Amino acid sequence: MRTTPTIEGFNGEIVVPGDSTYDTYREVWNAIVDRRPTVIARCTSADDVAAAIRFGRETDLEIAVKCGGHSMLGLSVPEGGLMIDLTPMSEVRVDPTTRRAWVQGGSLLRNLDRAAEPFGLATTAGNVSHTGVGGLTLGGGMGWLARQFGLACDNVAAYTLVNADGETVRAAADENPDLYWGLRGGGGNFGVVTEFEFKLHPTSGRALSVDLYFEPSEAVGALRVWRELLATAPRQATLTSETVTAGDAAFLPDRLHGQPLVTMGYIWVGDMDAARGYLPTMREIGQPVAERIDEMSYVGLQSRSDANNYHGKRQYSKGHYLPMLTNAAIEAYVSRGVADGAHPDWSRIPSGEFQAHGGAIADIGYEEAAFAHRETLVEWISGAAWVDASEDDERIAAARAYGAALEPFASGMYVNMIAEEGEAGVLRAYDEDRLTQLRQLKRRFDPDNVFHLNHNIQP
Repeated sequence: MRTTPTIEGFNGEIVVPGDSTYDTYREVWNAIVDRRPTVIARCTSADDVAAAIRFGRETDLEIAVKCGGHSMLGLSVPEGGLMIDLTPMSEVRVDPTTRRAWVQGGSLLRNLDRAAEPFGLATTAGNVSHTGVGGLTLGGGMGWLARQFGLACDNVAAYTLVNADGETVRAAADENPDLYWGLRGGGGNFGVVTEFEFKLHPTSGRALSVDLYFEPSEAVGALRVWRELLATAPRQATLTSETVTAGDAAFLPDRLHGQPLVTMGYIWVGDMDAARGYLPTMREIGQPVAERIDEMSYVGLQSRSDANNYHGKRQYSKGHYLPMLTNAAIEAYVSRGVADGAHPDWSRIPSGEFQAHGGAIADIGYEEAAFAHRETLVEWISGAAWVDASEDDERIAAARAYGAALEPFASGMYVNMIAEEGEAGVLRAYDEDRLTQLRQLKRRFDPDNVFHLNHNIQP
């Protein structure tokens, strides 16, 4: 018999197994995740969040927090526990005069981008628009504006958070500054953020995407030239590269369809004359077999990857930060983890990408935020996505092989990219000094480790 519990002081929706919406609300981005919470508390306010936390602790239910549900591990879905679902809390308010946006903790990135666009404003956000603002920002938040304005966490002026005792606190540079430091990259370890106050920046609202396509045999030499542009590229440009398996796009020669290719180029957000003026510099890297140049709105750029990252696919990813890009690292990148002489089905080999850091990301001082690895030259990410569960072992093994090929050149990893490493992943995401400070902060704000369904920092 289905029983809906009573949560004192809670005004949102309570969903339990057997309810018609239960399966919808427990679903997350990665289809591999199939866990069943005992209670889903769909919150409408910070008071609801506080009531849900108190209920979870009183009933000894494991607590998880859901926003966009993009965690690779599905950390927002607790088996037999309490899911605090923030998705009804999606409001965004913009003040164009002060260039501020107040974003509720359950909002998706698209809401922030679209609310700021009419005022000619934006702030750094990730590259898939149905990602949650909360998870992205608390882990750091890389995006196409980061080289101009810093990471998403660098653009938060204040956080409103409900702690493990159900109390609401504010964290800013002049209020709970130690907690403010920890929330800038320390993940969801310290409480549930119910509102972010973001700094906004004037933008043109336009973006240019440039991709030059090379066959692998030519890509290594071209990447060595592309590498030399990283140090001097304008901040409006984020240099990019991808290892892909070609589809049947009309702009590619037929002989390349289904074959491995490597792209090199950049994403430019800003003035389009200046963006196109950088093209001759990029074209000096070599003679590509094809090129693709697309101009679009910034909001269009932000949602361009949505179609390939829809909910319902099975997902696995790896990631590394590279402080330099050696010749050996370039060769490992182009290999995609496939041994010399092997002839795999390239449609089953994961793609990979380099995305340039530097610029405003590196302007933030070492002690200013919990986010580490400001010295990163490029971030490498590899993602595998498929539908058939029978392919799980093969797909995951291929992604791990690609990750292993790049790991010797890495200095660490992005906390939001941790796919299975657990404590080992946390140790790669933060240096020892930061971990010491984060553990001290955890002991103060969550000594019982109530919020542990995350990339957990042990108190």
